[in-house]
Amino acid sequence: MKKIPKPAFTIEFRELAVKRVMDGENNSTVAKELGLSDQTLRNWVKAAAAGKLIGAGSKVVTPEAMELSRLRVEVARLKRENEINKKSSGVLCERCSVKYAWIDAHGKAFALNEMCAVLDVSISGYRAWKTGGTPDRKRLTDAQMLAVIRSIHAELKGAYGSPRMVRELRLRGFTAGKERVERLMRENGIRARHKRRYKVTTDSKHGLPVAENLLARDFTPAAPNKVWTSDITYLWTDEGWLYLAIVLDLFNREVIGWSLKPRMTSDIVTDALTMAWFRRRPAPGVMHHSDRGSQYASHAFQDKLKEFGMTCSMSRKGNCWDNAPTESWFNSFKNERYHGLRYATHADMKAASFDYIEVFYNRKRQHSTLGYRSPIQYLERWGREQNQEKQAA
Repeated sequence: MKKIPKPAFTIEFRELAVKRVMDGENNSTVAKELGLSDQTLRNWVKAAAAGKLIGAGSKVVTPEAMELSRLRVEVARLKRENEINKKSSGVLCERCSVKYAWIDAHGKAFALNEMCAVLDVSISGYRAWKTGGTPDRKRLTDAQMLAVIRSIHAELKGAYGSPRMVRELRLRGFTAGKERVERLMRENGIRARHKRRYKVTTDSKHGLPVAENLLARDFTPAAPNKVWTSDITYLWTDEGWLYLAIVLDLFNREVIGWSLKPRMTSDIVTDALTMAWFRRRPAPGVMHHSDRGSQYASHAFQDKLKEFGMTCSMSRKGNCWDNAPTESWFNSFKNERYHGLRYATHADMKAASFDYIEVFYNRKRQHSTLGYRSPIQYLERWGREQNQEKQAA
């Protein structure tokens, strides 16, 4: 197959990664969240500052702009301290173990030294507690457990109900009984975001050729890069509509490609597919399944599938259940990051989508189909098991 001279990460991905650093987040933290090396992200930041991170919206950065960026970082630092004060007000008078629990729950939102300074505890004390040096870590009262639950609920933006909350608490080292967590959440009105009705957006009224439903609702491939599924959804902002196209690897339900654009044309699905291909670089033969929308039936998209050596499969007319895993992903995304929230700009929506896909969903979110592991955790475990089998053979 002919090699295509394009980077492994799309410009869209790079720009949003750099934006997180320019908005004041720690370079190492962002790199870890996105599965990058520190140096790779530093190189992207330097390239952006030099005006060499070319792409839509990229501009040459002047010295004045760099100074403005430094001011933004300082303002962001002060804002974070203020946020810590506001969010931690309920634990400021608690003993150290509860403060440590709050810090542990907000480790991805704030820097450790900032949280310890605001809560008046030592970094060494927190680290000793983290490694089990403090014996009362697992003996929290109901009030203390509630404080931890509230912290996790806020950190994950209401994504988890009680079953996932129990598992999250246990992953963070707390003894959490199912009945106790359910009771505390119920009594204090803490619940996952409610589901909304599904709305069909597929335009299948076109004269373009369509493919057979080769997938036939077999949603459990035996290995990665066997079946990819794709779809598009709509997202409203105060600046108008945005459309999100994603590509899922059905094996571990990871979003391996995505694109956000203000128009629902064929380039949105070709861009998402291109990101997925460059991330995985699979051998020819991957089955790509989608609905019968004009974007997927377009000549541009079909040519891209042929270029990548993929087999096309499409859902039956008017049957959204033929692509149920992708529909389910959109349902989770909208419940956890969209419904009930207001996004003023396209940039805000893009940043929120990037954070959900690349930071939370792929790397952290417990997935019931995957044994309550995140997609990347599931894939990594499968890889280790495959290596062990080869060594044992």
